Amino acid sequence: MNSTIDIPETAQTFDPTNFTVVPARTFDDLRVGEIFRAPSRTLTDAHATAFQAVSADNHPIHYDVEYAQRHGHTAPVVHGLQVLAFTAPGATLFPQYIGDVFISFTEASCKFLKEVHAGDTLYSALEIIALAPQGDSGQVTTRATIHNQRGELVLTGEHKYLLRRHA
Repeated sequence: MNSTIDIPETAQTFDPTNFTVVPARTFDDLRVGEIFRAPSRTLTDAHATAFQAVSADNHPIHYDVEYAQRHGHTAPVVHGLQVLAFTAPGATLFPQYIGDVFISFTEASCKFLKEVHAGDTLYSALEIIALAPQGDSGQVTTRATIHNQRGELVLTGEHKYLLRRHA
């Protein structure tokens, strides 16, 4: 292909503002029970070290093997807030589905059910559990879950988002 004559029509009319991974939906298009998964991710010591630097949480339970073992742990424990971060909506395709109707992330809660250690692979998901219309907007409540490679639920919680009802 050496000229515009050889370029397909779609390449000549490409508009990056209309390029989406999936067709965008509005609040009214969402349904209770829909699940948005994140790709699995294996935590490493480097991830824990980076989070320690960013969070300024320098408790030895997170990096000192001997300290962790003296306190009943098999290995240093990954920071809980780092594990919670794996439930960020952007870790899933959820933001791709809602496109430009997102207004705000209004609430997050969680329970830490099992320890997470470097070497664990985490599987995160957001499931829509409630949809509450509020005039021109609507509140989406999701159940956030993270399982490890052994199928154990290590975190559960809820997120709430405010979305416009129409694009």
